[in-house]
Amino acid sequence: MNPRPASRTVTLLHSALWLALFVAAPLAHAANESASPQDADTSGTDSKKQTKTLEQITVTGSRIPRADVEGPSPVVTISSKDLDAKGFRSVFDALNSLTQNTGMAQGEDFGNTFTPAANTINLRGLGPNHTLVLINGRRVADYPVAYDGSVNFVNLSNIPSAMIDRIEILNGGASAIYGSDAIAGVVNIILKQKASGLDVNLRVGGTKGGGGSNQRLQITGGHSWGKLDAVYGVEVTHREPIWGTDRSFMDSLTRDPSGKPSQPTAVFYRRNMNSGKYVDPGSATCAAVGGLYDNSVSRANNPRYGYYCGSDRAAPTFWTVQTRQRNVNAYTSLHYHLSDDTELFGDALFGVDKISNTTRAPSWTSLAANNSYFLNANTGNTERWYRRFSPEEIGGRTQAGSRFFERSWNATLGIRGSIGDGWKYEAAYNRSEYDNTTTRRAFLAGLDEYFLGPQLGTRNGVPIYAPDAGRLYQPLNAGAWNQLTDTYASHNTAWVQTLSLSVNHSDLFELPGGSAGFASVFEAGSQGYRNTPDARLAQGVFWNNSGSQPSSGKRDRYAVGAELSLPVLNKVIATLAGRYDSYSYAGRNDNKATWSAGLEYRPFDSLLLRGNVATSFRAPDMNYIFASATNGYIPGLTDYYRCRLAGQAFGNCDFNNQSINYTSYGSTKLKAENGRSFSYGIVWSPSAQLDLSVDYYKVRINNEVTNLSADGVLRDEADCRLGQTQGGQAIDITSPQCQATLARVQRNPAGAVDPLTATRIFTNPINAASERTSGIDASGNYRWNTAGYGDFALRVNYSLVLTHDYQQFPGGVVLNVRDGAGESDSGSTFQWRSKLNGSLSWHYRDVTTTVFGTRYGSLPNADQTGRIAPYFRYNASVAYRINDRASISLIVNNLLDKAPPKDRTGSGWPFYPVGNYDPYGRQWWIEASYHFGA
Repeated sequence: MNPRPASRTVTLLHSALWLALFVAAPLAHAANESASPQDADTSGTDSKKQTKTLEQITVTGSRIPRADVEGPSPVVTISSKDLDAKGFRSVFDALNSLTQNTGMAQGEDFGNTFTPAANTINLRGLGPNHTLVLINGRRVADYPVAYDGSVNFVNLSNIPSAMIDRIEILNGGASAIYGSDAIAGVVNIILKQKASGLDVNLRVGGTKGGGGSNQRLQITGGHSWGKLDAVYGVEVTHREPIWGTDRSFMDSLTRDPSGKPSQPTAVFYRRNMNSGKYVDPGSATCAAVGGLYDNSVSRANNPRYGYYCGSDRAAPTFWTVQTRQRNVNAYTSLHYHLSDDTELFGDALFGVDKISNTTRAPSWTSLAANNSYFLNANTGNTERWYRRFSPEEIGGRTQAGSRFFERSWNATLGIRGSIGDGWKYEAAYNRSEYDNTTTRRAFLAGLDEYFLGPQLGTRNGVPIYAPDAGRLYQPLNAGAWNQLTDTYASHNTAWVQTLSLSVNHSDLFELPGGSAGFASVFEAGSQGYRNTPDARLAQGVFWNNSGSQPSSGKRDRYAVGAELSLPVLNKVIATLAGRYDSYSYAGRNDNKATWSAGLEYRPFDSLLLRGNVATSFRAPDMNYIFASATNGYIPGLTDYYRCRLAGQAFGNCDFNNQSINYTSYGSTKLKAENGRSFSYGIVWSPSAQLDLSVDYYKVRINNEVTNLSADGVLRDEADCRLGQTQGGQAIDITSPQCQATLARVQRNPAGAVDPLTATRIFTNPINAASERTSGIDASGNYRWNTAGYGDFALRVNYSLVLTHDYQQFPGGVVLNVRDGAGESDSGSTFQWRSKLNGSLSWHYRDVTTTVFGTRYGSLPNADQTGRIAPYFRYNASVAYRINDRASISLIVNNLLDKAPPKDRTGSGWPFYPVGNYDPYGRQWWIEASYHFGA
């Protein structure tokens, strides 16, 4: 490997941080010694006296209650007030804003994905499955449909913001505390445990560009009846979709920012496979169907292939860039006090969600299941026919959409209290389930005969038809659409259950620096999933869909762990943790021991020097293990090899939007991934008004399960066949990595009717990859009060990715993901190298105003020949407190109505990095709240 320019930066930053750690301490100590008594009182040097009066809390990343919020690992907190004040539409929106969330993710606005009804985050760019998501410190069921077809994750779209107390995010490995999945970090969503009276909140909103109108009603409250305390809440939301045609910068292919002539999307074509050219339909034929796609169909010319009927609006017409949603979520928490030091507790979270989306137009390619071409007896030529159907033909574009009906619940029952001299315990049982029913409309078998007529036989294995060309160009009507199609439904479910027993003691024994703390936990549980496709898919009922077999799996686990907090000196605290996890599945056991060690040094109360090192692991994804062999086709793929062979840019390539058959399957031989992370940094709080922190992190994953996505396989195959990456890095076609990749793509021979066309892609998961990333996190808070102008608060957060490398196979090419030189297992090279956000709040009498801004760093363009410039977004809110019970507020997202940054290199529609940015434009909400009771 050649040294990268970033290596010098890494060395300098390492040196600076270590210098701060070892030089700042004595300087700080000297400053503390020379401070006056008044200064010492102001800064709180009598920490021991103050600590005794502080309430102890449990912070994510440790099970030992403590008085200090800051510990050996950095924890970011998002309060319930932040959700509205900073313009966050949901829990997902708040987490997506984190500067540590540097990776793109395929969410609801990504388009044609496996999980268009769900949203997730991508901390450190390591993939959604490497972040552990908890609710009240407990695991929740995965989304029952795998992300990208293989990866398990937690859906963040349906968590009610009404009941959130705060969200804590631990950055870095924490398997020694929480077990599997906590490699990139831990997200702990903590719901309210205390409330009084009744609060009603109503929000209505919309968008400047049209679409997306929404309403939300929240009712929350709490009450006590003697020994019983209750908290409850319900949230009802409704949101209309935003379509691609609703946004002017992407409503037509003519909006291409590169300035290149747009190539209309083919709506009708006939292709002579012998010559490779289209059969010219003539102007009159295209004019006869010109009213389709909102009067945008006309005769178009592809310089390489000839004339066809096309539309510049066909792509955006059928894409909901924001889904339609109707959600009802409810939560309750009960506490019954058996005595002063013992209580029974329980909580339950329920959700019912209805989501609908559309990602692409329904289309037909002749004999798609059999090379897509036939011998036309009328012309004597081998031909391929194609039709893309319009909203006018099928009774509206929603007819081509998918509907998702989802039910989820999460319940806990337990007892906690104190025993003996200072020992605290908790025993609890938790179960979480997530059910999904996906309904889609598809063409029935017989569609080929509808357009081509009866088959007349075969010649050299090629089917023979004598079709009427006029039938191809004859528009459907809603009646024909209903006759040719039917709906099918797939049912999916996932669940997890855990029985846990934990004990802790915050004053176990005395050390020179104070009292030692101890915590221990035992867990036993299981999890499983089941995917049940519609049986008719495998029975030949639907056109070009052989379906897949039902898939299900279950695994049991148990774990035991312990943690020690050791104040070894007056200003030094060491933390040690260890855990042993055992998974049992598919007739085998997979065991893993992990540990972590942290160190805190406080030379004086306002300065904390900290460091932490930890091992972590991830048990293989359930879908990776148990997925049955699945056959189907993937639409919208780019054949990178043929594009590069033809010298065509990916965004304007004749081999875009290819539908390629695939076969995928799971593997019970997968082993757990191993991770290691460490961090060190400084927290400085010279006064109650100011605090600053800087932390360096490094995360490495070994034995990583590679996610061989179809798009990634095609990219790698192109690199191998051509001997170099798109960026010019040399590739050895004889390497084991290339030989394995080439075996995964079937292509027609060079002398075939349709030469070099990719006909099938084979994917399966394997333990092979390694991934590592490092960077800097920094944050600062400053609060000040003025005599006549109110109170101000400023907060700034910054993350810089220094390195991010990915190696798919041992001995293979090491890809520089940070700079966009290839794909990682997290699915994309489109990751930010830096991210900055900040908020400024002003409170004056009964008015509170907040402005929240984000700077997204540069991204590689689609062709990876350069970078897309950084992008800025601003949200704003103003709230007015009418009286002690009532308030009203106005919230505006994307205050300046900025469109996503354009890729000006000819990336193709929709002309911006989908998954990194949303195209919603300016959104606004008016919100009113009223409190009943005391």
